[in-house]
Amino acid sequence: MRLTHYKDLGYSTIFNPKTGFFARIEDKGKTEPFWSPHGPELLDISITNWCDNNCSFCYRSSNQNGHHMALSNYKKIIDRAAEIGVLQVALGGGNPNQHPDFIKILQYTKDSGIVPNFTTNGIGLSGTIISVAQECCGAIAVSAYSPYTEMRNAITELLTVKIKVNIHFILDSTSIKTAINWLTKPPDFLSGVNALVFLNYKPTGREIFKERLLNKSPLLQEFFELATTGKHSFKIGFDSCSVSGIFARTNTSSILVEGCDAGRFSMFISEDLKAYPCSFQKTIHAGDSLDENGDFLGIWHTSENFKSFRNYFSSDTCSGCSSQKSCLNGCPLFNNIVLCGK
Repeated sequence: MRLTHYKDLGYSTIFNPKTGFFARIEDKGKTEPFWSPHGPELLDISITNWCDNNCSFCYRSSNQNGHHMALSNYKKIIDRAAEIGVLQVALGGGNPNQHPDFIKILQYTKDSGIVPNFTTNGIGLSGTIISVAQECCGAIAVSAYSPYTEMRNAITELLTVKIKVNIHFILDSTSIKTAINWLTKPPDFLSGVNALVFLNYKPTGREIFKERLLNKSPLLQEFFELATTGKHSFKIGFDSCSVSGIFARTNTSSILVEGCDAGRFSMFISEDLKAYPCSFQKTIHAGDSLDENGDFLGIWHTSENFKSFRNYFSSDTCSGCSSQKSCLNGCPLFNNIVLCGK
């Protein structure tokens, strides 16, 4: 367990590198922190925008023309991250495990005292990569996309060596039917996975399908009730973009739900060394450029873009809503993904 006490801010963080358990605990008489002035606790790093799948729904428009982040630049970022106490990094892309220096990236991150996790489409998971991931990673997320062949193969390979596996499922007005089927009668490939994590579809990227926005589905109530009250052999998770639906359609305690961390406790860094509060902003904002030393702490404190996220989350946009304190007014980027009908 790693315990860090921020006396001047009145709270502590507890992190278990082996299980991924994380919590913020306020000092007696103090309130929960709104953001972390000491820097992000989590870095979401796109180490490549290369992918050979060309999925129509890819929010990063990744393809075989995507380029990789240089290993030297990645090391500079991790060096800065270790200095300020970043606990975990989420490696993404593109398909991160097809980065030519992926093994070195995992090893350098772990050797720096930071836990690496990554999301894969299931392609390119060699025996060597799996072996190193087993040693270095906290968990691996596998993207679910039809016909699920690569996903099935990846799950089997990873579970065989006892790596914690999460499934990332993009939830929209079309795929929600599949989600309900999986929750009602889980397919065999879900046996042994740690969690099924639902990601609210965002209208950005290669192709925008506004008709697939989740809030257009008449099955929302059925889905959320099933996901939050049903008994499953695996955990159920949601991205923060789904929080509005959880509060509007279930009786889930606010203790179990956290609003968006973007710009408050987490930062996204793209393969071209630009920093954003949220990865979904990449295609609609220029971002803030890291300096030659990979320093991102200055951006964290002074960027107008990051400040705008914090201002939105602390605003009275949803004044009067009983869930405002936890939901934080919903998404500052895509108002049409909220699920509460505001």
